[in-house]
Amino acid sequence: MSDPLPPSRIDARVLGVRADDGHHFELITRVPDGAHAHLLWLPALGVAARHYVPFAEALAARGVAVYLHEWRGNGSSSVRASRHNDWGYRELLQHDIPASEAAIRAATGAGPDTYGGHSLGGQLATCRLALRVQAGEDPATVARALWLVASGAPYWRAFPRPTRYWLPMAYRFLPWLAHRRGALPGRAIGFGGDEARGVITDWARTAITGRYAAPGIDADIEAGMAKLTLPVRAVLPKDDWLAPRSSIDFLLSKFGPGERDVRVLDSETLRAPADHFSWMRQPSGIAALLTNVVL
Repeated sequence: MSDPLPPSRIDARVLGVRADDGHHFELITRVPDGAHAHLLWLPALGVAARHYVPFAEALAARGVAVYLHEWRGNGSSSVRASRHNDWGYRELLQHDIPASEAAIRAATGAGPDTYGGHSLGGQLATCRLALRVQAGEDPATVARALWLVASGAPYWRAFPRPTRYWLPMAYRFLPWLAHRRGALPGRAIGFGGDEARGVITDWARTAITGRYAAPGIDADIEAGMAKLTLPVRAVLPKDDWLAPRSSIDFLLSKFGPGERDVRVLDSETLRAPADHFSWMRQPSGIAALLTNVVL
């Protein structure tokens, strides 16, 4: 599944992106000759886009043009979370991701036809598609496919025992800590990066209620998800307690009818520990699985 493919010319660029509220960042691209898909990839919480370059190159070798989005507050982002600088899902979904979409349209003449993400990135890719549908786009053509890796809803009831018993306490503590400190000191506590308190509050709201919504977003994200019928491919590392099978099943239960393919991979198949992040260092197996199944 992960055997190397014949070399192909891959155009490696960095595009400057500016959101309509002034935030700016870089969009890392890997575009092969004759690309048959254009993927907008959203990182996990606190992970800079540059860490997905090996994954992007593995996909590009298989004919997929990849555009690595940068989360506000990470990597090349022009801002950092602090007591005086805050944002939430509204800024990520209604300012930053649309800016990356516009940059891709400007570079290629068309927007991304495939969306995907790791962990929180997969959730927000789903939310972005739902918002586009709620804005009037055709659910059948909003994208060709959605790819999820180590991703699932954080809803506490969607986790197996005994994890579900202590999660609500964590979901209340992390927003409290973020508000107390002005931003979540994620690198110090080993969860995410140094995250805006608004992002952590919005994430925790979904984790406690099981519903996607955020202040400043008037559209019904859940209603938009229910209209999504695009093919979904999800890959889960077997030992990833942060995104167990039950969490992706809960997320996909929000969708309308459509093709769903969920694969659980062990460490032998991944050629890396089957946890939340190790696959990023050996991404060729997941890249091959996604492209072979979907395209």
